[in-house]
Amino acid sequence: MARESESGLPIDPVYGPDALAGWDPAERLGVPGGPPYTRGVYPSMYTERPWTMRQYAGFGTAAESNARYRQLIAAGTTGLSVAFDLPTQMGHDSDAPLAHGEVGKVGVAIDSLDDMRVLFDGIPLGEVSTSMTINAPAAVLLLLYQLAAEEQGVPAAALTGTVQNDVLKEYIARGTYIFPPEPSLRLVADTFRYCRAELPRWNTISISGYHMAEAGASPAQEIAFTLADGIAYVRTALAAGMAVDEFAPRLSFFFVARTTLLEEVAKFRAARRIWARVMTDGFGAREPRSRMLRFHTQTAGVQLTAQQPEVNLVRVAVQGLAAVLGGTQSLHTNAYDEAIALPTEKAARLALRTQQVLAYETDVTATVDPFAGSYAVEAMTDAIEAETVRLMDRIEELGGAVAAIGQGFQKAEIERNAYRIARETEDGERVVVGVNRFRTESEEPYEPLRVDPEIEARQRERLGRLRSVRDGSAVERTLRALGEAARSADANVLYPMKDALAARATVGEVCGVLREVWGTYVPAEVF
Repeated sequence: MARESESGLPIDPVYGPDALAGWDPAERLGVPGGPPYTRGVYPSMYTERPWTMRQYAGFGTAAESNARYRQLIAAGTTGLSVAFDLPTQMGHDSDAPLAHGEVGKVGVAIDSLDDMRVLFDGIPLGEVSTSMTINAPAAVLLLLYQLAAEEQGVPAAALTGTVQNDVLKEYIARGTYIFPPEPSLRLVADTFRYCRAELPRWNTISISGYHMAEAGASPAQEIAFTLADGIAYVRTALAAGMAVDEFAPRLSFFFVARTTLLEEVAKFRAARRIWARVMTDGFGAREPRSRMLRFHTQTAGVQLTAQQPEVNLVRVAVQGLAAVLGGTQSLHTNAYDEAIALPTEKAARLALRTQQVLAYETDVTATVDPFAGSYAVEAMTDAIEAETVRLMDRIEELGGAVAAIGQGFQKAEIERNAYRIARETEDGERVVVGVNRFRTESEEPYEPLRVDPEIEARQRERLGRLRSVRDGSAVERTLRALGEAARSADANVLYPMKDALAARATVGEVCGVLREVWGTYVPAEVF
């Protein structure tokens, strides 16, 4: 009896030549670094240098997160990834009533240029690549980063990194949206144009399937819904007057890596092939980089368990291996204790060491795409590609990603799959080591990293001092200009936004102006 994959597709007990009958390797594989990019986006992949080891971190105050970044750099990380707290993600200052109890809890609190300056104090922004997990207020945090770099004497053209900036998946799975879809997409397009002119080496968006997967999406749903969102962003940029090859080379993606190694490898290979076809046939992209699906991967946090947390080290190693064999460009490996609390310094270091062992103590970097031609992996790649295309076609029938979001399609599909996973786990059909099988009678004591409860009070004090010493008239003048730009269909809001932030307007004040002009999103009830 065939076993089913996470996407509900059959996995045969044995694969042979008949699984690839009529299969043309020249068409389906190509060569590494060439269309359809099944085998990877670069000819040499990891044979000359490994992927970017980008560890996601951020908690408490900017000073505390800065200390963690320095520890990670000293341990050998090759890229930083910033986690912001919920008030920052929702465009609220730390002293806003809605921020109470959440300041610094799941990421770092950033209220103004003063905080961003402290966050990267002593870290040369011209030499390090930084990724920022921020969406609705992505433009605000990107500009604060640029301003902090300029204070270091680093020109904008030298900055490298990625801003997530993927608001569509917030409506589907995560919920940290602020504005309605239309102005949100306008802000994305403004960011594309701004970065093309001012930050040419910056990746302007990281179109994310990770959060949908964490909410319960299957691998096929993850890439289908992510690529459908990508199509919506491309259409938005084209409608704003940009040519596809002007912005598409800076698009990037973000996926999960699960413990189901074979399906994950197949998923990544299928995603590259589909995206190359979409950009070539659907949008006429001619620049090779416009057709490449470059992506960051994070290991699956949803698969980590609070029970027997050390077992998570094994899970993360398998997940990381899946990402590498699937051809990721950068990777974050979760710490073993993240199912319990924010990772301790030791746990974060072990997570990084996991990547370093994969890169330097195994032979997975010795050759490109070692699974090429495998009966099993090629058959699974074709199967997940077909299921993904089926879902993408359904979204097109509904009017595209934005229209499908409004009808609740992606959310309902994810919820159905999440329910299936939960039911299988509760019934014991899906084995989770240490949870429903192979349990221990007692757990060893664990001392979690604790966030200082006084952080919120200190951030409120910092904001009070900031407002008392800054030039209030300059803040009012620049915020007024931002509001005027937001009301104009032709203006790029990032330029007046940067002026306001340079005058030391806060994240909450800038987002407040946009809320007044654009309104806020209230999801419709879908029955």
